[in-house]
Amino acid sequence: MKKTFTLTHPKIKAARLAEAARCEVRRYLKRSRNRERPEGADFWDFDCKFGPTAEAAQAIAVAGIGKAICDAEARQAESFYVEILAKPGHRAAQPPPPPESGGEP
Repeated sequence: MKKTFTLTHPKIKAARLAEAARCEVRRYLKRSRNRERPEGADFWDFDCKFGPTAEAAQAIAVAGIGKAICDAEARQAESFYVEILAKPGHRAAQPPPPPESGGEP
């Protein structure tokens, strides 16, 4: 998903437009997570960018997109750009637990 959302409209308030953008982003993430994963992938991971324009967008965590949209609404930005690219993720193996020391002296 690569999209520029506008927060200005002659009849619709900015708060409603921001909420619609948040809903669209959440819906896209949910659909992407439910897609079938490629062979060997454990989950879908996402590379995300957020900014006022596509050229000025910076990397952001998936969990921070909603807060970034709220911040754009609070500073009364006219528009913002969101880029979300799905990629297969692989879980790292957990290290083995440390050996328990025998409490006997």
